[in-house]
Amino acid sequence: MAVAHRGCVLAGYLLLLLLAGCKARIHSLTLTNETRFAVDLNTFGFFANGTLEVKLVSLRLPDQSVNYTNHPVGFSLSRSRVNGVLSYTADETETCPLTSAKMTNSEPLILFLFDFNTLSVNVKSMGNQDNILRAKPKAEAPKDLRKTREEPANDNKLNPDKKDNKSVEPKNEVPKEEKPEVVETDFQLGNKKELTLALDEVNDSYNFTFHMVFGLLAEGLYTLKFHYCQNRMPGIKYPYSFSVKVTEMNPGGYLSAAEIPLSRLYICMAGVFFIAAMVWVNTLMKHRYSVFKIHWLMAALAFTKATSLVFHSINYHFINTKGHPIEGWAVMYYITHLLKGALLFITLALIGTGWAFVKYILSDKEKKIFMIVIPLQVLANVAFIIIESTEEGSSEYYLWKEILFLVDLICCGAILFPVVWSIRHLQEASSTDGKAAMNLEKLKLFRHYYVMIVCYIYFTRIIAILLKVTMPFQWQWCYEFLVEVSTLIFFVLTGYKFRPASNNPYLQLPQDEEDVEMDEVMTESGALEGISKVKKTCNGRERQKESTL
Repeated sequence: MAVAHRGCVLAGYLLLLLLAGCKARIHSLTLTNETRFAVDLNTFGFFANGTLEVKLVSLRLPDQSVNYTNHPVGFSLSRSRVNGVLSYTADETETCPLTSAKMTNSEPLILFLFDFNTLSVNVKSMGNQDNILRAKPKAEAPKDLRKTREEPANDNKLNPDKKDNKSVEPKNEVPKEEKPEVVETDFQLGNKKELTLALDEVNDSYNFTFHMVFGLLAEGLYTLKFHYCQNRMPGIKYPYSFSVKVTEMNPGGYLSAAEIPLSRLYICMAGVFFIAAMVWVNTLMKHRYSVFKIHWLMAALAFTKATSLVFHSINYHFINTKGHPIEGWAVMYYITHLLKGALLFITLALIGTGWAFVKYILSDKEKKIFMIVIPLQVLANVAFIIIESTEEGSSEYYLWKEILFLVDLICCGAILFPVVWSIRHLQEASSTDGKAAMNLEKLKLFRHYYVMIVCYIYFTRIIAILLKVTMPFQWQWCYEFLVEVSTLIFFVLTGYKFRPASNNPYLQLPQDEEDVEMDEVMTESGALEGISKVKKTCNGRERQKESTL
């Protein structure tokens, strides 16, 4: 347990360091010497009248001469097809979507291609959509300025005397050439398929801003990406640097369409888990003489789960209203989430070993399982915290996402080993120690428990995810609902199977006549006459002798 304590302290220290960079739904990403050909900035579900604001603060290109006509640079904003499959994923792995994107369906797709020679951004709008794009159009050279330059020369030829008589009428000075101020304009993308916007350059750094309002026809799950198509080609990778700020909003706040109900969902499930925990504690108090330490550990797990859901709900509430979490509440959520994860796997592993139910001492094999599972759980929680507090476009985001998935599967597989060992131990004991009926009952119990764990892992890690990607974007919160409900069912079934009562399967002794006969020693030999048969009662403490005359 000391390993778990040190791991929790380490994870808590790391999350305090990481939360400083957490921007939640107001995203701010800065990449230096990046070589990826595509950077996923974010995925967000927009309802009608939802807004997207993208500010490319700075973009610095490599010094080498690159043909940006054949290998363009820019953004793509694509809506998922029906339920999460991007509209051009089939071709994206081989060619650059900025040059080869072809609309084979009516899904909205908007491309922003940078032209560094003319300092402009060419916008291509595809698919059926009613989005409104607000940005600065490309400015044209004003005609009035060209006329003003020519007027003084023509005037001097017609009136040569004016050159010498400066006091009579002053000479018209040529005004300095100034950049005309360009005002942002709204463009209806359903009507205009191609636009030319302004691209600003300051000290070899390019910047660009656009604002999008989504219409009823085009609402859905969108993915925003930055593309540097030259690095898609095999060979030398050209490093580039950019800084971008992305702000996404729905009419109700900063949460994506699938996340809006989560705050209410988590607080409701927290209440359900708290009620279940109170019922469990009441059961423990009623059967206090049959209670083991593991039962109180199960109660602690239920209360920790409820507390974690409360802080999770509060965290989402502040993200929705402010666009970022409040650090204090976020730290509390991460701490309770870490404790819940550690308690869950420790409790499941202890129940699987039969600790306190069947035996009070863990074998060396079982101790090694805990030495593996506890550090892995700490690593999984650290990975979860890093994923939650870093931007999707950062390179370490996907690394830690893969680590979390792998470690979670290893932990789920590791807790099955103690259950398998307990089943094997009970199978051997049922044929050797003369208590076959009692051991068979325990064997059936642990087999049920093994099936419950496998079903729980399979549903929460595979089935629920498959359901998520097949649901419409506004119903993807049902994934979290299914996970929480399946966790509640698993907790209730585990508590029922291992409840503290005198008629528990792990305390129960055989009562049927057929089971009694398995313990009896029947003989007709005269040498064994007068031997008494011992029969245990239900509580296992009193014994009654019967004469075998």
